[in-house]
Amino acid sequence: MDTRKEMDSLAIGLVTLTSFTWGLQQVLLKAVSADMSPVLQIAIRSGIAAALLAAVMMYRQEKLFSGDTWKPGLMAGMLFALEFFLVGEGLRHTTASHMIVFLYTAPIFVALILHVKIKSERLTPIQWLGILVAFTGISIAFLWRDVQSSTPSAPNMLWGDLLALTAALFWALTTVLIRSSSLAKAPATQTLLYQLVVCFIIVSFAAITLGQTHYTLTTAVVSNLAFQGVVVTFGSLLLWFWLLRQYSASQLGVFTFMTPLFGVLLSVWLLDEPFEEGFLYGAILVLLGIFMVSGHARIGGYLALLRNSAARIDR
Repeated sequence: MDTRKEMDSLAIGLVTLTSFTWGLQQVLLKAVSADMSPVLQIAIRSGIAAALLAAVMMYRQEKLFSGDTWKPGLMAGMLFALEFFLVGEGLRHTTASHMIVFLYTAPIFVALILHVKIKSERLTPIQWLGILVAFTGISIAFLWRDVQSSTPSAPNMLWGDLLALTAALFWALTTVLIRSSSLAKAPATQTLLYQLVVCFIIVSFAAITLGQTHYTLTTAVVSNLAFQGVVVTFGSLLLWFWLLRQYSASQLGVFTFMTPLFGVLLSVWLLDEPFEEGFLYGAILVLLGIFMVSGHARIGGYLALLRNSAARIDR
């Protein structure tokens, strides 16, 4: 029996706080990128979060790893590492607002992959329409560009945007792998630990190989690393897992659409990033499409309610 509760004021407040935190992370990675590369930041924050998570799991006497999950766990970790390596690289070339909008197209790729892979996950007409809307938005955001909108911190936005979309694809592949392997029955903390440990190792190696280990240890850099490691990568994800255990996942998912909205607004406000007309229109369509794909059941329910109400009025 499913004992998860309907959304209440506590859940709404906590998921809003979580979405705000997730929307802020790309902004902070970009804000101190002149003093430490985003790739190195991501490696260090993954290491901090992995150490904290391992400590919590040992305190709870949970298994850190298990024999039946290590293969998909390592694969999930590699996909997770590739996703965030591309996020770090992408932020060197594009703006934080572009990164977060394109990164959050991941649900579109998840829906398309599951449509092919699992019969019970066939796309509904509302979802197909949402995918069409989202890809129309992506096309507008890519093709309708203001040549005057480039900034010194975003020298090659098209390349950075492509990296962001590729990162979204790896995020989608990670989600599908977790759902279709033994990780689906494993504790969420164990799955996250695999991802964080492997991400720390691979992204650290990438930073060394690419010569992105130089840094200037300013107060802003130290504060950012502490916030990214403790609050974003460790605290907010543990909070999210707690919310998933207590409340409806589909209802929580709808509220996470606030994340890219927060990210774009914070990027414009804190980083003074340009707000191009083409990107604005494209982003609106992308977010609408994502909402239609992930919230199709709720939209279908509302449409059915409207049809029933109209039928009663006609009688």
